[in-house]
Amino acid sequence: MEVYLIRHTTPDIKKGQCYGQADLDITESFEQEAQCIRPHLPQHISHVFSSPLQRCRKLAEFLFPNHAIRFEDRLKEINCGDWELKLWDEIEPDYLKRWMDDFVNVCIPGGESYLQLYDRVVSFFETLPRKGAVAVVAHGGVIRSILSHVEQVALHESFNVFSLRYGCVVRVHLDNETLTHSVLHNPPAEKEQHRPTKI
Repeated sequence: MEVYLIRHTTPDIKKGQCYGQADLDITESFEQEAQCIRPHLPQHISHVFSSPLQRCRKLAEFLFPNHAIRFEDRLKEINCGDWELKLWDEIEPDYLKRWMDDFVNVCIPGGESYLQLYDRVVSFFETLPRKGAVAVVAHGGVIRSILSHVEQVALHESFNVFSLRYGCVVRVHLDNETLTHSVLHNPPAEKEQHRPTKI
């Protein structure tokens, strides 16, 4: 079993905005970033799955033009509910602190908790073909969820353990009957902001 996890390229969004399932477009650097991904993918990909959000869909279609891509809602990023596209620094601070203190279990208002994201992503991962090479084009939270499942890492530690920049490629594979992962491509990028500057 080989699964190639590919994070979308840089999204077209202002730094400091909260986003999850907002259907963001990609930046003008898309083709350059996507071309850097190609050398890290094998020729023998048999199945391609993607989040339906356009920042993933466009990358999947660019990388795999001859495949029948299967778009899967369970591969969407965390649902940020009422916080979608708000500036982190403008979100109501009391609830924001409650969420940041336990983002694994506390739901974003009108959205999801990290645990809910993890559960739906793992349910998808467990349905993947057990033979051949599979490509999955998705989001940072989705890929961290899969890697946390594979490596048995506590969700609250996943951001520290797995540094996944835009356009990264991670290979999940069987090694002596045990699933493990290796990072094939993790390009340098400007630091992302997924929290307020004041906390």
